[in-house]
Amino acid sequence: MKFRLAFFFCILLTVKIAAQEDSLMFRKISDEILLHGQCYNNLRVLCKTVGNRISGSPAAAKAVIWGEQAMRAAGADNVWLQPVDVPYWYRGKESLALKFGAKANYKQVVALSLGNSEGTGGKPLEAEVVMVHSFDELKAMPDNAVKGKIVFFNYRFRQDFVFTFEGYGDGVKYRWASPSIAAAKGAIGVIIRSMSTGEDDYPHTGGMHYMDSVSKIKIPEMALGNYTADTLERYCLKGVVKAKMQSECYNKPDKVHSYNVIGEIKGTELPEKIITVGGHLDSWDVGEGAQDDGAGCVQSIEILRAFKALGIKPKCTIRAVLFMNEENGCKGGEAYADSAISKKENHLIAIETDAGGFTPRGIGFVMSDEQKDRLKKYKNLFLPYGIYEFNHDEGGSDIGPMKAKLNVPLAGLVPDSQRYFDIHHTRNDVFENVNHRELKLGSVALAQFIWLVSKYGL
Repeated sequence: MKFRLAFFFCILLTVKIAAQEDSLMFRKISDEILLHGQCYNNLRVLCKTVGNRISGSPAAAKAVIWGEQAMRAAGADNVWLQPVDVPYWYRGKESLALKFGAKANYKQVVALSLGNSEGTGGKPLEAEVVMVHSFDELKAMPDNAVKGKIVFFNYRFRQDFVFTFEGYGDGVKYRWASPSIAAAKGAIGVIIRSMSTGEDDYPHTGGMHYMDSVSKIKIPEMALGNYTADTLERYCLKGVVKAKMQSECYNKPDKVHSYNVIGEIKGTELPEKIITVGGHLDSWDVGEGAQDDGAGCVQSIEILRAFKALGIKPKCTIRAVLFMNEENGCKGGEAYADSAISKKENHLIAIETDAGGFTPRGIGFVMSDEQKDRLKKYKNLFLPYGIYEFNHDEGGSDIGPMKAKLNVPLAGLVPDSQRYFDIHHTRNDVFENVNHRELKLGSVALAQFIWLVSKYGL
């Protein structure tokens, strides 16, 4: 009996000591990044010397050079470029004018073409506007009420979702699929209300897709900010509104040779087991791609820098990846997964940070319930750092192929989401709208989480 009690207390003491050691390491990681972190400075350089960087563009090629240099400066053991062929969507000049009433003059409004949209060939496209609020409403209309017109999809971003990514998931289909569904009814163009939580007039771009199974005809699509969309709604309810669209955008026919940027710290005990963390290096061609996803890129690099600065020798290999072409193709994520398959790599977990550089609130998981429960046991370690939410199913577009092709468990940083869709895919996504402490705290949470996974596994 005495032996059993002694053994029991020995186990308790061991667990307590381990918890204290883990807590001390969490504090060391936090202090290093908050006091000496380089992620904010790295983001400044990326945004102000490279700027926006749509995949395939000269700016994206410049961003690859920046990423390789930043990985080396962070002290990565190995740095390399992984080839990936990507599309290049070119925006060119664009304009949208609205005419409110038969006797009114056209008024220029601020609008953005949606990514991957075909334009008007640079020629004006003029037609009456017909307003609908849903796909079902459009489908219920007779074809002659739509044929030859420009459809305005007036679907509002739902404000009742507290976690705004749920609102984005609810409404993004109107950005993605509207042109094909409208073309099937005979429409010649599409205008949408932006996927935006903002009380402002910033239009949001973002990816769309032509669905050949619905319509072979490719018509142009543009987005309005909320204030202009409100005005268009009011006048559509009053009477006839006309629109004049003009745009040069198109997908260039040839793929462009580009790269994922990869840096790693080699594991000391289990180097064959890889923990991947990353964000996407490309952005849309407006703003500076600061929140989406320059923040995720510099946070991933910061993890390597902090581990090196603290002399942390992880059991597993820690790999930071700057993925190319998340915004309009995910070719970088596909290439990374295909490379892992061909090299027969053993990936313990893949983590993405692509939800902005705002204050971190949690870490989400896409993995088995058993693995989730095991990781949630460490939640008390995170509470002093404001990390409390572990119930979201969160991974990421770039690491999705790792799950689909290799069944790799996924995780994703969950920042506070309230401001993200004010800025997302707009000209307002600039360095000045990133707070240095919030950005660094995201790096802290990721580095702490990765250190735990490397030490204890899943």
